[in-house]
Amino acid sequence: MRGRTAWLGMACGVVLLSLAAPQVTAEIIEAKAGTAQGVTRTYYIAADEVAWGYAPGQMDHTMGKGPDARAQVFLENGEDRLGKVYMKAVYREYTNGDFTTLKPRPASWEHLGILGPVLRGEVGDTLKVVFKNQTRYPFSMHPHGVVYDRDSEGMTGVPPGQTFVYTWQAGERSGPTPGGLSSVVWLYHSHVNEPRDVNSGAIGTIIISAKGTTRADGTPTDVDREFVTLFMIFNENTSWYIDHNIATYAADPKAINKLRAVPKLVDVDGEAIATGFTVSNVKFSMNGYLFGHMPGLTMKQGERVRWYLVALGNAEHTAHWHANVVADRGRYTDVVPLLSAQMDTRDMVADAVGTWMFHCHVSGHLQGGMYAHYTVEPRAPATLTSEVR
Repeated sequence: MRGRTAWLGMACGVVLLSLAAPQVTAEIIEAKAGTAQGVTRTYYIAADEVAWGYAPGQMDHTMGKGPDARAQVFLENGEDRLGKVYMKAVYREYTNGDFTTLKPRPASWEHLGILGPVLRGEVGDTLKVVFKNQTRYPFSMHPHGVVYDRDSEGMTGVPPGQTFVYTWQAGERSGPTPGGLSSVVWLYHSHVNEPRDVNSGAIGTIIISAKGTTRADGTPTDVDREFVTLFMIFNENTSWYIDHNIATYAADPKAINKLRAVPKLVDVDGEAIATGFTVSNVKFSMNGYLFGHMPGLTMKQGERVRWYLVALGNAEHTAHWHANVVADRGRYTDVVPLLSAQMDTRDMVADAVGTWMFHCHVSGHLQGGMYAHYTVEPRAPATLTSEVR
């Protein structure tokens, strides 16, 4: 139920390993028979273990100052909490099937954070994903929206150290409907033990465009900028790595009772705040970031920006932009509701210059740090020419 969870989560960590996973395809070759007028787009994706920092900075980005007493409960190592950084399993893109060289993530896509690479295609294309599991647990890749046979469904885990090739078709049902936007977003994620897998971090997105509507790099020709945002409350208590994280990050691992679900209450400025081990492990994140730490949400005034909004986990969310609006089927709005596993695509032409909040409007989620900031820069001045007579 919306708003039921009111625990607070705050982090101030650092990413110890970089995530490299651009949206551009690794290889495009001629289509096989049966994919009329399409191409096969090949990606090399691994599940890797990464020490992920939920808030890589030293301050709350809303207030512009250090964390208050309430936030410190969720930031610091202690007898009943882990602190800033957690081991997670994330999808990352490599340059080829050797899986030795990460493909750099462009600056325009650094906002993806914990999300895996954006996989792209047009209607009629084939997506071939060469997947290697470089973690200690079985993981897979299960796609939404595209067409696949049983072998490529992603329900069977790929054992640690092994490789599997998924083949997915971008059918008519995978793309936008006639008269709609030129591209739509779908989720992909591991589905061996889906709740534990996604809380461990194995999540990414697919963007399918209408036939003949993309540039050479796969981006839609009718937009200037794209953003992908995942609204998700990561429950680290159910991650595959909970025992590893206790052993690695707890001040005293032997003192942690991970089965004690009853939270402790502390008094912060006259308000009773729930804390304790299980509460501190609940992270109200956008793309794996808390409290305004998501980077890279920058656009120019007047640009057409496409927002791909997705949600996973055990909660509903409402995405809200301050100062600007998105188009919504015949009207404009600044709030878009998201059910768990919902996927939505909206366009914005920003006119209000400045840096603005972008957040979940569920009160408990906002208090827990589920917010970011986006920046609208002034448009470039027009070049004036004069004729000298």
